Amino acid sequence: MLESCQNAQERWGGVHKLIDRWLLERHELIQAYDTLGAHPDALAEKQKPLQEFCGSLVDYVSAGHFEVYEQLTGEAKAFNDKRGLELAETLYPRIDVITEKLLAFNDLCDEGKCVAEKFKELGGLLHERFELEDCLIEVLHTAHKQKAAVQA
Repeated sequence: MLESCQNAQERWGGVHKLIDRWLLERHELIQAYDTLGAHPDALAEKQKPLQEFCGSLVDYVSAGHFEVYEQLTGEAKAFNDKRGLELAETLYPRIDVITEKLLAFNDLCDEGKCVAEKFKELGGLLHERFELEDCLIEVLHTAHKQKAAVQA
């Protein structure tokens, strides 16, 4: 997962400060996941790091939904990018499903019911979400960057 995060930063770093910050938050989230995942059976003993991870998880998910996705969709509309808007319409529902599962994990942890099995499932969900987000960023920003250069 960390490698794909680094590849995303190399491809889109500097394109937009919001996305740069978000990709940095993703990188930090992955590092925290990997640290906790080294011994997932001992999650009960790692309450403070687990709470910090969950806080980062909620912050990352929220930034995606309330900042980054809105920005990407807004750019697609501004550039009349039908392909990008269609992609967003296709991918957002799956991202929403993943979001619900991520937030349900956070709720479990808030209730003190975080178990290793759910934590391991979280890794697959995060990986899928990152791939979907990368697809959105690549299609929308690549198209817009090229259109902006033509208009300039």
